[in-house]
Amino acid sequence: MNPSLRQMRALVALAKTGSFTLAADHLSVTQSALSGQIKELEQMLGVRVVERTTRKAQLSELGRELYPLFEKMLQDLDRAMADIASRKALKQGSVRVAAPQMLSCTLLPEVIAAYRARYPDVQVRLADSPVEQVPARVFSGEVDFGIGPERDTTAEIESQPLFEMPFVVVFPPGHALEQRASITWADVDEFPFISLQGQFTERLLRDMHASFRELSLSPFNEVTFMTTALAMVHARLGITVCLPYAEKMVQLYGLRMRPLESPALTRRFFVYTRNARALSPAAESFVAFLQEHVAAHEWNVPQG
Repeated sequence: MNPSLRQMRALVALAKTGSFTLAADHLSVTQSALSGQIKELEQMLGVRVVERTTRKAQLSELGRELYPLFEKMLQDLDRAMADIASRKALKQGSVRVAAPQMLSCTLLPEVIAAYRARYPDVQVRLADSPVEQVPARVFSGEVDFGIGPERDTTAEIESQPLFEMPFVVVFPPGHALEQRASITWADVDEFPFISLQGQFTERLLRDMHASFRELSLSPFNEVTFMTTALAMVHARLGITVCLPYAEKMVQLYGLRMRPLESPALTRRFFVYTRNARALSPAAESFVAFLQEHVAAHEWNVPQG
């Protein structure tokens, strides 16, 4: 059987004050309650820890040995509890998030800056990653959570919807598409199409086939990064499609961005976390802040 926290605090307070009355005042308990805690401690140990006199209370030899041990244990516990309270109040803490390259250089920096303005004591660390590596970083514990488009995941990874947005077409100024009142996927098929490798193109072609079987979009070139695709469009080597959050990067390349219609295909993004691993208060707060931020954008398709 181990001493209780109340018993340890009673002994430490008594050692510091040398008086049952002062110790009881210090702990905001009655003198009889304090005396009871000391008696219970002595009964449990089977020896005296306090030598009582008419004028003051002094620790016994064993009590003097226990006092520094109890004091250190209580100080460590109090520091730990204060740290937890501080983290819960978002007065400290850190968040580690993995996200694909394009999301990391467009939407997320502005979200992190806005979050930092609200919670300046929480550090957010961004790990920009190839999109297929985001779940792996979550699984390994390298990050608290990841953000990315819909992907096939394992049973160890949980996904929570974050936002949904429609595809847009990107082309250089003066392109033939600029003169059209509206742009459809059939229009995209008229020009060299620069796409991304992997599941991005696979899922896009699958969605297109499900929407209109007569249209078969054949990429002219497939690249790894959207920045490469935008650079190629800037060089007038073709056109590409992307998602609206990339607007700032599209503008940096001096390109035009227009909605795609008939139909408006969308892509969903998720927050990926490790199954059965709870997020820290700071990480939970950042996810909630991110959801609030993206919900305010006009390109976000309401969930449900």
